[in-house]
Amino acid sequence: MEALRQEIRKSAPDNSFAACLADGLLRTPKEIACKYFYDAEGSALFDAICALPEYYQTRTEVALLRRHAGEIADLIGADAEIVEFGAGALRKVRILLDALEQPRGYTPIDISGAYLREVTRTLAADYPQLALRPVVGDFTLPMHLPGIENGRRAGFFPGSTIGNFRPDTAMALLRRMREMLNGGGLLIGVDLVKDPAILHAAYNDAAGVTAAFNKNLLARANRELNAGFDLEAFAHYAPYNPKAQRIEMYLVSLKRQSAKLDGRLVEFQAGEAIHTEDSHKYTIESFREIAARAGFIPRAVWTDENRLFSLHWLESR
Repeated sequence: MEALRQEIRKSAPDNSFAACLADGLLRTPKEIACKYFYDAEGSALFDAICALPEYYQTRTEVALLRRHAGEIADLIGADAEIVEFGAGALRKVRILLDALEQPRGYTPIDISGAYLREVTRTLAADYPQLALRPVVGDFTLPMHLPGIENGRRAGFFPGSTIGNFRPDTAMALLRRMREMLNGGGLLIGVDLVKDPAILHAAYNDAAGVTAAFNKNLLARANRELNAGFDLEAFAHYAPYNPKAQRIEMYLVSLKRQSAKLDGRLVEFQAGEAIHTEDSHKYTIESFREIAARAGFIPRAVWTDENRLFSLHWLESR
């Protein structure tokens, strides 16, 4: 199987969707990296998820940003460049930009060049004095940011995306971010441990939007790679693991079947799962500990009255 995986990888560019899909589906157990959720269709589905009544994260984080924008702006300070890791919905960064005193620039980082072009075009019209420096790339990998003269950087990592990484990987990522920010601080959203029933509802919504979002990984493989996945033969499964304090998301094969990948068959047994995402939940104390081990000094933290979600301001040592 390893030889087949390597053969398929040779036919696709390194780190491409095709190469990573081959690598993941020829493993045991099977997996697909969650960063590939976000093609155009996947991004639209995620926007729909954020508006669902069960999905508390987005509205809670937006409310926290609005409520504490002044305090956050004071901590970041004037004349700062904002670096957003994984450019997301513009309404969050707009709250931040509107609160800041004369921000020097905005550098969104995202793997989608098309999305970054749209972000840049939209913000250029609304913030004509703001220097925009979009960077197409995967911020989880080593990368270089364009330099600024005599400037300070502040990172912005909303949406609890840090939860998609296992704690040791999350700590390594935070350490890399600290290095990229050249001594600047980081504003980060972190989802909190809570009643498992709330978590279950958020990732298994009644309308089935999250299930469609999960299955879009296979639909994308069909569109881009002609893989031939039967979407109706896979089920969305997203249980909460209380010991690991994380949601685990899977696509489960409902029957024995196969799909094409670069002209070859990938076999699935009935009941076999593809692991597509983890979403780790933290207590405020456990996240601050990880941030400190990554070299940050945990400073301010804000949370809602129900302690569903948290915003953290981390400073470099």
